[in-house]
Amino acid sequence: MDEIIIDAWNLEDIDAVFAEIIEKYGQDMLQLTFSYVNNKALAEDLTQDIFVKCYKSLHTYKQNSSLKTWLWRIAINHCKDYLKSWYNKNVVEMQNEGSLTSNGEMVEDVIIQREEEERLVSFVMKLPVKYREVIYLYYFEELTIKEISLIIHVNENTIKTRMKKAKALLKKEWRD
Repeated sequence: MDEIIIDAWNLEDIDAVFAEIIEKYGQDMLQLTFSYVNNKALAEDLTQDIFVKCYKSLHTYKQNSSLKTWLWRIAINHCKDYLKSWYNKNVVEMQNEGSLTSNGEMVEDVIIQREEEERLVSFVMKLPVKYREVIYLYYFEELTIKEISLIIHVNENTIKTRMKKAKALLKKEWRD
């Protein structure tokens, strides 16, 4: 599929092809970005910035890896750059928290499940970035250890070690 998009990029309307890329990877990119910044509005802004960056540099894509891997590499680097930026360290933004809603079926179970999911997400978000990114890519994006290794440019054994350490930290936090 990625090769078809890139071939079409060379032959067709650039905007239409890029719209297809956004349609295919947009939600996943937003989730990846959110896993770094833990703020929906900021994740949306960064995702938009990432797609602009990808649009401007798509001509540099060499097809050494899948298009998704290339996009994820750009996204991860952009998120890390943001986290290291002056703006992130010195500007405090107001967050508007939403409320829980339900369709009425087993409200207690839905609320309990959401609370547990939110608790787990908050634990994951408290992890240092090097552990958080492997947990997110492995469990939420369902990437293999090898794919994660290619995306974040780290040895596969290092990925496995980080996964083990992250799981231990999460288990310890969950018990406390």
